Amino acid sequence: MELHTIGIDLGKTVFHLVGLNLRGEVVVRKKFSRLQLLRFTANRQIQLIGMEACGGSHFLGRALREQGHEVRLDSGAVCEAIREDEQE
Repeated sequence: MELHTIGIDLGKTVFHLVGLNLRGEVVVRKKFSRLQLLRFTANRQIQLIGMEACGGSHFLGRALREQGHEVRLDSGAVCEAIREDEQE
C-alpha cells in the first residue's frame, strides 16, 4: 500500500486517519490511539501529513517531524470548511 498523503482528525484519545495515494484515491481509513499512530507512521514514507492546529497537534506534529515527515497544521476554519463540503 503506497501512501502519499494522510490527513488526521484529532481527538482526545482517538485519532482518525485517511490515507491517499499519489492519484488522490483513498487507500486507507483507520482509527488509532496516539501510540498506535506513531507506530503506524514510523516505518512509512509519507510525503505530507495534514491535521487541524490545536493543543494536541503541536506535540504530535513534532513527533511526526522527528520521524522525517512533512507536517502541515491548518486552522480550524479550513478544516471545518472541508468537513462541510464532504457532508453535502
